[in-house]
Amino acid sequence: MKNKYILLFLFGFFGIHASAQTLAQAKILYEKGQYEQAKPVFKKFVKSQPNNGNYNLWYGVCCLNTGEAEEAIKYLETAVKRRVTSGQLYLAQAYNAVYRFEDAVGTYEDYIAELTKRRRSTAEAEKLLEKSKANLRLLKGVEEVCFIDSFVVDKKDFLEAYKISPESGKLFMYDTYFENSNSKGGTVYETELGNKIYYSELQKDSALNILSRNKMMNEWGKGNMLPGSINESMNASYPYVLADGITIYYAADGPASMGGYDIFVTRYNTNTDTYLTPENVGMPFNSPYNDYMYVIDEFNNLGWFASDRYQPEGKVCVYVFIPASSKQVYNYESMDKNKLIKLAQLHSIRDTWTNESLVADARKRLQETMQEKMKIKKRHEFEFVIDDRNIYHYAADFRSPQAKAQFRNYLQLKESYNQQQNKLENMRTQYSRANQNERSKMAPAILDLEKRVLQLANEVDRTAIQVRKLEKQTIK
Repeated sequence: MKNKYILLFLFGFFGIHASAQTLAQAKILYEKGQYEQAKPVFKKFVKSQPNNGNYNLWYGVCCLNTGEAEEAIKYLETAVKRRVTSGQLYLAQAYNAVYRFEDAVGTYEDYIAELTKRRRSTAEAEKLLEKSKANLRLLKGVEEVCFIDSFVVDKKDFLEAYKISPESGKLFMYDTYFENSNSKGGTVYETELGNKIYYSELQKDSALNILSRNKMMNEWGKGNMLPGSINESMNASYPYVLADGITIYYAADGPASMGGYDIFVTRYNTNTDTYLTPENVGMPFNSPYNDYMYVIDEFNNLGWFASDRYQPEGKVCVYVFIPASSKQVYNYESMDKNKLIKLAQLHSIRDTWTNESLVADARKRLQETMQEKMKIKKRHEFEFVIDDRNIYHYAADFRSPQAKAQFRNYLQLKESYNQQQNKLENMRTQYSRANQNERSKMAPAILDLEKRVLQLANEVDRTAIQVRKLEKQTIK
């Protein structure tokens, strides 16, 4: 994922110099899906001819595909008024992205009627229509939830933001838990007793499925696919099981999802040895973006989930909330629709604070949990995974002198990597706020630093592998 992010960023900077200069060049980039590069030219043309239907369509689609759905709407509405082909399709998608689901439904219906007149296939449009209808139903049942905090973190390290109690089990990334596995996966949840894990793993059909394993006599058994309809989606991942052992939360990106990953819940039926039909947990937890890793820390009465809504590539926001004992929803008919949409979008977590004392108590519990985690961390010099059975916390843990010496080199490389990565993040932030001229000047320096960070990341990974290899030769 790290390499993918860097490559995308490099592509973006090369794109600075490859941006379109003419309308013909912009249209070529548009057809290739390179909307960011085509966008400036279309913006210039639509400003010079604001009533031109095609210019409005092209610029609106570029805005829609570069994270500016709200901006796209006024241009796509103009394109529809000018009866530009496919304008209704993109306008409906923009409405859907900003939670105007009723408008999306109406626009999709108009688009389908137009396709029918022209004797064109309506199959794909009808799927999108049903998706917007489902989203509208979810909007009519937005749950009243109090969110007490949120953290924007790197997606690759997002589990580090989950400060859950030991009584709630442990969370791992698949590659960390199954370090020497030839397979790939998402996340791993280990129960409090450490005798069972739930995890997602890539299957032969390139889809992620959720499996479980039991530990018997200090040995892990074979992974078994969870029964029932959990794994019938395109991808199923990010499992978490409550203390009752039967309630499982997970994320999937199938037909029942609003868009990308949605969070679902189901329960194990001991009588039939399968899981009940999964339910979408609804808004505000789910959105047209990716939402996942829903965790309830029953010991601290705190909930967690992650979302990439409103976030740049490689970043996610981890939200912390107070779990409700029973589900209460806002009154769709009597509420101001804009206010309801903001609550569904999690526009501001302060909007959910209806009881200040509950918020204060929950924030105190969160702070205490985070401090406890920090205390545990400070008791250790570091945490370095050797294999499934050995995790080192002190230099004295190493039995191999060669591994110990190589580990010191690893720590130095990692510190250098962290310093350069932080510097790169600051430069990226400055770049995102700069104008086009400033960006062109900044691009070469960021490109050089990108290459250095990638080089350091590879060196860190190679050195870690060498440390483990040397140490395993000693502890066998």
